[in-house]
Amino acid sequence: MHNVTLIPGDGIGPSIAEATRRIIEASGVKVNWEIQEAGLGAIDKYKDPLPQQVLDSIIKNKVALKGPLTTPVGTGFRSVNVALRKEFDLYINLRPAKSMAGVKSQFKDVDLIVFRENTEEFYAGIEHYIDTRKSAAETIGVVTRSGSERIVRAAFEYAQKHRRKKVTIVHKANIMKFTGGLFLDVGKKVAEEFMHIECNDRIIDNMAMQLVMNPHQFDVIVTTNLFGDILSDLCSGLVGGLGLAPGANIGYDVAIFEAVHGSAPDIAGKNLANPCAMTLAGAMMLDHLGETEAAERIRWAVREVLKEGKKVTRDLNPEHHVGTTEMADAIEEKIQSD
Repeated sequence: MHNVTLIPGDGIGPSIAEATRRIIEASGVKVNWEIQEAGLGAIDKYKDPLPQQVLDSIIKNKVALKGPLTTPVGTGFRSVNVALRKEFDLYINLRPAKSMAGVKSQFKDVDLIVFRENTEEFYAGIEHYIDTRKSAAETIGVVTRSGSERIVRAAFEYAQKHRRKKVTIVHKANIMKFTGGLFLDVGKKVAEEFMHIECNDRIIDNMAMQLVMNPHQFDVIVTTNLFGDILSDLCSGLVGGLGLAPGANIGYDVAIFEAVHGSAPDIAGKNLANPCAMTLAGAMMLDHLGETEAAERIRWAVREVLKEGKKVTRDLNPEHHVGTTEMADAIEEKIQSD
């Protein structure tokens, strides 16, 4: 029995969280779900988007599965997602992007892994207005040698474990000579310890162009916080969009797995949301818990349902679609028939 904190989230979060919970249970893995509320609902109930009981639950269980949480744009409270990463030093943001049959996209056979540094640089929260009239603002991006070293090392260790052939370090060292230069310098030094793995580097703007021209030239990508945020979404777009994009936030003691898309309040409660991103995040969580066979069965079932294209949500098949619950039912049936 695994103890897992489940944060359903906002908007469509509760519906895709319930779908994922059913699918994981169908795989045969026994999970004791400790449900905790964060985000908009927690503000209404506890006057805090991230109540202490959520943190206590994650500290106790060490593993959490999280639905999308709303972050106000420009005003309001800071991102709960960023707060969780800082609270538990979740320095690895791991985002796979893999093509699936039956999903419309510009490319086939894409298989990318993005390692994004998750705690430093421009998302560290060091920002302020620089005058009393609030006519100008400043954000400070801090890049450390230790922070750079541990994310690059994580990328190479992943490549080694999963028999990946190449790691690409993405930076802007030509302009940001100190922060970008430090990240690149540390990356090259770590690469020397993994001589059997090919390593190259790309400037961020060139990397974005190269990805949309020929993503097959890349394998494992490692970069800083802001660049990683942008590139991981770009990579998701190469394989069909954020509806198929799972993510993991991993630290030394705690790991939080999530659907990386937004909370989509406009379709909340309408049985329209695609459950795949959170379901695939659940499979990543099972890998982390050592339940690799069940994780692969879930991924296989998702691939089969997508390939058939008959019981998928509207975003995947606008002409002939089903709801969130019905797609989850189809995935669950595939697992049980395997």
